Amino acid sequence: MTALDLIREKRDGQAHTDDGIRFLVEGAAKGTIPDYQLAAWLMAVRLRGMTDAETTALTLAMAASGRQLDLSSIPGRKVDKHSTGGVGDKATLVVAPLVAAAGVPVAKISGRALGHSGGTLDKLEAIPGFQVDLPVDRFLQQVDRIGIAIAGQTADMVPADKVLYALRDATATVDSVPLIASSVMSKKLAAGADAILLDVKAGRGAFIATVLEAQALAEALVTLGTRAHRETVAYVTDMEQPLGRAVGNALEIKEAIEALAGHGPPELEALSLRFAAEMLRLAGVPPVDLHRHLTDGSALGKFAELIAAQGGDPRVTENPGLLPTAPVQRPVLASTAGYIARADALEIALAGKTLGAGRDRKDAPIDLAVGIVLEKKVGDPVAAGEPLAIVHARTPAAAANVADRVAGAFTIGAGAAPRALVLRRVTASGVERLDV
Repeated sequence: MTALDLIREKRDGQAHTDDGIRFLVEGAAKGTIPDYQLAAWLMAVRLRGMTDAETTALTLAMAASGRQLDLSSIPGRKVDKHSTGGVGDKATLVVAPLVAAAGVPVAKISGRALGHSGGTLDKLEAIPGFQVDLPVDRFLQQVDRIGIAIAGQTADMVPADKVLYALRDATATVDSVPLIASSVMSKKLAAGADAILLDVKAGRGAFIATVLEAQALAEALVTLGTRAHRETVAYVTDMEQPLGRAVGNALEIKEAIEALAGHGPPELEALSLRFAAEMLRLAGVPPVDLHRHLTDGSALGKFAELIAAQGGDPRVTENPGLLPTAPVQRPVLASTAGYIARADALEIALAGKTLGAGRDRKDAPIDLAVGIVLEKKVGDPVAAGEPLAIVHARTPAAAANVADRVAGAFTIGAGAAPRALVLRRVTASGVERLDV
């Protein structure tokens, strides 16, 4: 068997054997198959697709290509959460401490920003001193001790995916459901959780534009989890406008702190409570009053514990002014009166990236202080001259540079209402519509 055989096989629309897929994944992980052949195979998959059996084999082979975490030393049923990425998506920063405060252990492996979507690790690094790189033993001990840890993927976890992902990003093969699904789930399986909750974003601020495409991906992800004997639930959620109001690393930490204290944006709180309740169900824990954990200080206290355990300054939970702050805050004003009909998540994210809040390469530096805070969301009334958003920038020139783009992200009309935030719930039993 050679890589050329597999390229030809997939080019001609044939299905690979499990042995063939394992051969390719091993070659990617060890570097014995050159990039140009892997790139050709990826394009063949993008054009010809994969069967469910092939996608499952690819996922399992990639998960087995490196170290897999063993969480069995941690009592209870462990549940992981993953988002496919969105604008202003700081839900993990609320959900993880909330679930841990309710007594369910959270061992969370997270990622960094790439492109226009934010990364949980970058946001956490806005907290002075916070360490996202933890040795596995320390990671497990921390979960056992305080019930929560959030860290980056170790270098030896799913090495095949690192190679294939980098090539997909450079060969226009990112938008392939089998390749997306196997990439996401191989990392989730290697992280060792017993059950998995997935948030699949759909809309302008997501890498999947339509609800039907997002539902197809959600179904593929749930199928993979089920075949790997992990109970898996996926939600399809809206990403036409940013989640919450803050877009930018330190700004999103501040908003997450507000939500953990019970006074964050209503949609962020609602989504976090839904996800936390689902994680408790997946963990086999009876329902509890999760909202009480947001109002009695226990969820925020758990976040402070997490910060202290990973070397950060827990005082930020009491004084968010300790977070990095941009020296310039410039309002972007409405030119006419009416109602907000659109707050384009992609345009707002790209404006934030121009300020320095995001990156195009995984090794590129980012400015943790800058970003955009929305003053108006879809459906809100607005008067002429009223602020639509506040640009947080390093210099006046940087703020002026993105002001028109931010203004252009908003459409003002005679009336509008936002799309439902939670659109679908997908389980092994089927698809439930939640926007009717």
